[in-house]
Amino acid sequence: MILSCHNLSKSFGEKIILKDASFHIEDREKAALIGNNGAGKTTLLRIIMDELPCDSGNVVISKDKNIGYLAQYQDIHGHHSIYEELLTTKQHILDMESRLRTLEQDMKDASGEALESLMNTYTRLNHQFELENGYAYKSEVIGVLKGLGFGEEDFTKQIETLSGGQKTRVALGKLLLSKPDILLLDEPTNHLDMESISWLETYLLNYPGAVLIVSHDRYFLDKVVTKVIEIEAGNILSYNGNYSSFALKKAQLRDAQYKAYLNQQREIKHQEAVIAKLKSFNREKSIRRAESREKMLDKIQRLDKPAEIQNQMRISLEPRFVSGNDVLSVEGLSKSFPGQTLFTDISFEIKRGERVALIGNNGTGKTTMLKILNGILTADAGEFTLGSKVQIGYYDQEHHVLHTEKTIFQEISDTYPSLTETEIRNMLAAFLFTGDDVFKEISALSGGERGRVSLAKLMLSEANFLILDEPTNHLDIASKEILEEALNSYTGTVLYVSHDRYFINQTATRILDLTNQAVVNYIGDYDYYLEKKDELTEKYAPSQAEEAEVKNISESKLTWQQQKEEEARKRKLANELKKVEARIEELETRDKEIDETLVLPDVCTNVARCTELSREKEAVLKELEALYERWEELA
Repeated sequence: MILSCHNLSKSFGEKIILKDASFHIEDREKAALIGNNGAGKTTLLRIIMDELPCDSGNVVISKDKNIGYLAQYQDIHGHHSIYEELLTTKQHILDMESRLRTLEQDMKDASGEALESLMNTYTRLNHQFELENGYAYKSEVIGVLKGLGFGEEDFTKQIETLSGGQKTRVALGKLLLSKPDILLLDEPTNHLDMESISWLETYLLNYPGAVLIVSHDRYFLDKVVTKVIEIEAGNILSYNGNYSSFALKKAQLRDAQYKAYLNQQREIKHQEAVIAKLKSFNREKSIRRAESREKMLDKIQRLDKPAEIQNQMRISLEPRFVSGNDVLSVEGLSKSFPGQTLFTDISFEIKRGERVALIGNNGTGKTTMLKILNGILTADAGEFTLGSKVQIGYYDQEHHVLHTEKTIFQEISDTYPSLTETEIRNMLAAFLFTGDDVFKEISALSGGERGRVSLAKLMLSEANFLILDEPTNHLDIASKEILEEALNSYTGTVLYVSHDRYFINQTATRILDLTNQAVVNYIGDYDYYLEKKDELTEKYAPSQAEEAEVKNISESKLTWQQQKEEEARKRKLANELKKVEARIEELETRDKEIDETLVLPDVCTNVARCTELSREKEAVLKELEALYERWEELA
């Protein structure tokens, strides 16, 4: 056991954060600390780090073990570059290297016993240098920097010029390189893109020390942890397994607790009814029996009612109008900023009812793409077209749509004056704002709470095309599950940017990957994307180096005759695609005609004619199904 917390209690005023909370972490164990926003996760980490006193209880760390802590927000100062800042973690190795160089110079001028003494010292120090990976420390630093998403062009950037997110990544890099025996990480994935998160997963899985992680990234937790520690209503419970295992056990435990509570309530009511009846007889013997039962009832340890599960939507979200089947068509879209080309000649379509995730590394242009579609930015080239009756609802990361001087209730009621108080409260309750919470001012809300208000406001807009930029940022797990339920029951169309892979798996019907200035389409969830990523990226969006290599190989290997044959094959496929599309249009028209004919008064009473049309409709649908499959292959 490397870390142990015994009977920790902590309150802020009347608010109880922890009450007699106990848990432990074993050496090399990877554990998650989870709970809703405000449950006390960061408070607990600060108590462990001795930054905050607990009211009672104690924290025990094994002798000679050191601990490293990554807080959510970092404010690193100094005039170092990013590379130099990370190199400070290797100062003891740099000192050893400098000492070795000095010994080498001294040995050149020494002889006899002095030389022998210097050589012995050099041998011992060199052995220690090798043991501490001294000959590879530069590679280790560069590997961590690249893993956390810094390119070589970033290495020389000065610390004071960095954003808050970049500073947090630098702090994480320093912490990983210092290799403490226990790592405490508070939301380590917040400022990382998908590739960097994947790298961090692998790094932590192979990390030789213990790790305690606070994170709302369920996919990340599934990959890394083998134990989940949950804070709920001041209590702590530990569960063995990853997040998915915890979620299953938690549901089973809550179900068992609720059943036990209901059974006890039934028994109490039964005993109270018997006692009342015995007393009504008003005889000494019956009264004594009633008193005996009352004493037994008083000794029962009453079970608390389990906290209400707040992750179920209690409302149905429906757009006001149904849009046309073609919701969005993007053709030849390009966008660059000075010194940076984001994407060129991008084309894609979105159909009604699809939930499309737009993914890609940081800096590829995902948010820019959404801003272009919302008319906030203009494209350099290309165009996009919205379909018939399409009404956009937009959710931006910064929540610019909120008025900070208003209360939550005013924000909703002023925007939608036709809604009753009950309707507003129902919507806000679905996003975990109940009771007096609805009268909190927007300015006093956390990032996650503002996100929930923005989402509630967006859902009430009755838009039929939702465009969401990082909707799960700052949301706790319960809030994410609410949003997943909302989107999965939503009958409109959704396009969103997200780094939350679990969320993408739960909601996306299709993925668009913005990579190498192009877009690659995946008809499936995130697991499908991982399976097909290398194959489809190489085929549809190769990097410039890969493209040049493929081009050179093609030019050297293909004869003129082979090239002509390939061009002929492509023309043939293009012609077939046109024919298939024409036939699909013809059959869809006929299918509609049949439906219209079947409801005519003189037809619907004619059994023979109805049978004939029904058979024709069946044949049309069967052929259409085959044509749709062929169209997917050709397209």
